Amino acid sequence: MSFFTWKDKGLTSDCASLDAMASRFEETASLMKKLSKKGFKLKKYKKNQLIIHSDPDVFDEWGFISEERPFKQLSLIPEDESKLNF
Repeated sequence: MSFFTWKDKGLTSDCASLDAMASRFEETASLMKKLSKKGFKLKKYKKNQLIIHSDPDVFDEWGFISEERPFKQLSLIPEDESKLNF
């Protein structure tokens, strides 16, 4: 399953006004709603929040880089390279 860790370390720390802070929260909320509609889910793991998706193609379409262990990612590559559609 493709995933990345959501880390909030000062979402609004660079904002100079309350309006800027509100805009930042609204932008973030809009993104989270779009991700949810596309099938992304939130999974809590230990003290982390992981944004996950069961379809690696959808995950890649959004430009995210999966934090899956390399051997899990490599298991998706067919051993017979003639099966690749380039």
